[in-house]
Amino acid sequence: MPVLAAATWSDAGVRRHPIFDSAAGYRQAFSLDADRILHSRAYTRYIDKTQVFSLIENDHITHRVLHVQLVSKIARTIGRFLRLNEDLIEAIALGHDIGHTPFGHEGERYLSELCRQAGIGNFLHNVQSIQFLDRVERKGKGWNLCLQTLDGILCHDGEIHNRVLRPNLDKTFDTFEAEVAAKKADPKAVLVPMTTEGCVVRMADTIAYVGRDLEDAIRLGLLGRKDIPVSIARTLGNTNGSIVYRLVTDVIQHSHANAFVAFSPEISDALKALKDFNLERIYLNPRNKIHSATIRTLFGRLFETCLDDLTTQNHRSEIFSGFLADMSADYVEDHSPAEIVRDYIAGMTDRYFLHRFPESQRPVAQA
Repeated sequence: MPVLAAATWSDAGVRRHPIFDSAAGYRQAFSLDADRILHSRAYTRYIDKTQVFSLIENDHITHRVLHVQLVSKIARTIGRFLRLNEDLIEAIALGHDIGHTPFGHEGERYLSELCRQAGIGNFLHNVQSIQFLDRVERKGKGWNLCLQTLDGILCHDGEIHNRVLRPNLDKTFDTFEAEVAAKKADPKAVLVPMTTEGCVVRMADTIAYVGRDLEDAIRLGLLGRKDIPVSIARTLGNTNGSIVYRLVTDVIQHSHANAFVAFSPEISDALKALKDFNLERIYLNPRNKIHSATIRTLFGRLFETCLDDLTTQNHRSEIFSGFLADMSADYVEDHSPAEIVRDYIAGMTDRYFLHRFPESQRPVAQA
């Protein structure tokens, strides 16, 4: 008889620094985590961070804040039918993209190049999400989140295609730190969440963006609905609504009463084909890259300027007044100048990033 997908009990939440009931009040462990993430400064900055399309004057194009809300909603819907811990799902979903740079995955690539050149390893937004929540927020004190929440955020990897995800149980904080180091050293390192809830969020991340990115691209005229391959549309539909509904339904049907989270083979193949279609027609579309060279140049200039400000102890600079002011001594002592610059730039919104430069050097938004 199949084993029911195991929910994570709230009293199983483990923190580096135990807290007493008086600190949590009536909130259970993962509900408290969700609240802490929601009230973090990094969460507030989701409002002006690129999802896929940057420098577009269109209020109906998806930004990172909406994507995160969609992931949370989709994952909680799946979790409800699988009888999982919705508080843990919400906490992971709300925090999973906290570490994204300005200008989305494009900005992530540019910052990673600069970090490697500076000798501090690769930059990955999921690792940076942990960095923000654990080491940067609250002036370097961090939020003391549960291991299960941090693990789900680290392992979300929505860009990797999986038909089946089976939780990797029995992790500890030592395991977690080893996985952070492994991922930073090798971006292709395969990580699997320790909870079924984390597996659901990872699936929901893909479900949330794949159809939504398609709708945004159609709205912007990068492609037409008729361009969607018939084989994909026949299986998943040709609108975001139908794609989300069919993917969510399939995950519920093929995960219920199992010890894993899965798509059916047919749906999984169609989803992989749609992701490949989006890669070619949207993410790598030259019309979506017209500002790439400028943005890359600005990343390099800003990294160099900030590093110079730290080296020369220019306390009038933005990195001192806007980031390091009142930061804990532990944070400053534990991070090299390049790591501090990485954290500073990664936390910027698109607008704040652009305003570090004279208007004449900024790319102009498209109507």
